[in-house]
Amino acid sequence: MPKEQKRTTVYFEPAIHRALRLKSLETERSLSELVNESVKISLGEDAEDLAAFEERAAEKSLSFEEVVKDLRQRGQI
Repeated sequence: MPKEQKRTTVYFEPAIHRALRLKSLETERSLSELVNESVKISLGEDAEDLAAFEERAAEKSLSFEEVVKDLRQRGQI
């Protein structure tokens, strides 16, 4: 972990907190390590989603009617 860390208070639902405590014991990792890892994974997924949106920004938008018409023409509905 980086040397400089920030401290905050996070409130968990009791069942989530219990699961985190148990995972912490089983993996010999602190709650902070588990939460940091989870947040990093979530932010990474957000970054991937944003990149995908950016890649598709230039694509032509289709209306619902166009999609249904295309499906019918292809014999898919």
